Amino acid sequence: MNARPFQNPSFGANVVVMSSPARPIALRGPVLTYTGDPFRDGLAHTMVHERDAIVVVQDGHIAQFGPAAEVTPLLPPGIEVRDYGRDALITAGFVDTHVHFPQTPMIGSHGKQLLDWLERYTFPTELKFADRAFTREVAHTFLRENLRNGITTSCVYCTVHSHSADILFEEAEALGLRLAAGKVLMDCRAPEGLTDTAQTGYDDSQALIAKWHGRGRLLYAITPRFAGTSSPAQLSAAGALWREHPDCLMQTHIAENKAEVAWIKELFPERRDYLDVYDHHGLCGKRAVFGHGIWLEDGELQRLHDTGAAIAHCPTSNFFLGSGAFDLSRALDPKRPVRVGLGTDIGGGTSFSILATLSEAYKASQLNGQALSAEHAYYLATRGSAAAMHLEDKIGSIAPGMEADLVVLDMRSTPLIDFRMNQAQSFAEQLFVQMILGDDRAVQATYVAGCLAYARS
Repeated sequence: MNARPFQNPSFGANVVVMSSPARPIALRGPVLTYTGDPFRDGLAHTMVHERDAIVVVQDGHIAQFGPAAEVTPLLPPGIEVRDYGRDALITAGFVDTHVHFPQTPMIGSHGKQLLDWLERYTFPTELKFADRAFTREVAHTFLRENLRNGITTSCVYCTVHSHSADILFEEAEALGLRLAAGKVLMDCRAPEGLTDTAQTGYDDSQALIAKWHGRGRLLYAITPRFAGTSSPAQLSAAGALWREHPDCLMQTHIAENKAEVAWIKELFPERRDYLDVYDHHGLCGKRAVFGHGIWLEDGELQRLHDTGAAIAHCPTSNFFLGSGAFDLSRALDPKRPVRVGLGTDIGGGTSFSILATLSEAYKASQLNGQALSAEHAYYLATRGSAAAMHLEDKIGSIAPGMEADLVVLDMRSTPLIDFRMNQAQSFAEQLFVQMILGDDRAVQATYVAGCLAYARS
């Protein structure tokens, strides 16, 4: 490849900073992508695997895609072809539908379940984000880790401080990332220094939406942290804000932990169930992404289906905090399927690696009596998560006209994986090896809007 990694004190030696190429470039290698939902329509009708393909990118979008034998004769003279070889796999960039960038400094904190963990670790860490310099340092690290793990789009919780969203958006814009984020709304049951009011939260969010939503590839997500830290007045204000800006996303938490579910019932006894707390205040609908949803009842899943809302499945966090094993097959029941995306949920989540997250998603499904296939899992990490954010028309798959966010995996990234791949008898088995044994070392290149944004040394 022509791009050379260089030492950058903000992002590390492996991050490549390039301007958008004036001429098209072509990536060559095996490709995996999806044209639809394999859970609904089957793999045979939705999964595309080309053993030797070419993806042409230009002006931030995919211009051509197909078997190398068919596309090669159509390439313009002198085009640069970056051939990653037969042991690579090119896919759409990974999408993370639920993550807390301010919790990066506390990832891997020992002990406690959800509510105690918030008090002991999360809130003290988020208080530090009053410092703008600290906020920027964490934003740098967070985005570097995203690129290093092939994550090209994420739906991000900031802190209550408006500048936490400003700084993250500034850094994401500099990298050309498609990213959704929002300042957290919390007006009660949180420490002094981490609370706003219904009015200030509304006003600050309005200003952030006006500044950032739809600017380049950036999107705003209206972000009440969860019902336990927002008063009815603030939930109503958030609902009003979303009605005024229906093309924004809305993100919050729901039914992550049994003690949390019981607490919300005590706080809102007049509401039918946990989801109804949000629904009553106008916070359930298309472009809503609810984190976790492990303990949702059947009626709540039906309502999510009816409204087009989504669940962010966060298995590493759910296991780390002892919250439970999300039942993917129940959420995707063909009688009323709910949109489901994948979330790392840093820092309750324990890895930025989407491959590691898929490994834990497999284990969660096993605990619920189902064996999640690798072919279905990679859909969740790409087009499925894009659909959870209602962005499947822009990202999440490889096809002409789509935004050129891509990740190139090394299918032999470690000695053990290299050895294991020699025993694999099918592409499905090769994929499964990657999602069970792979991690950040498997990502050899990440492209953002057609530009090489990360290259493994």
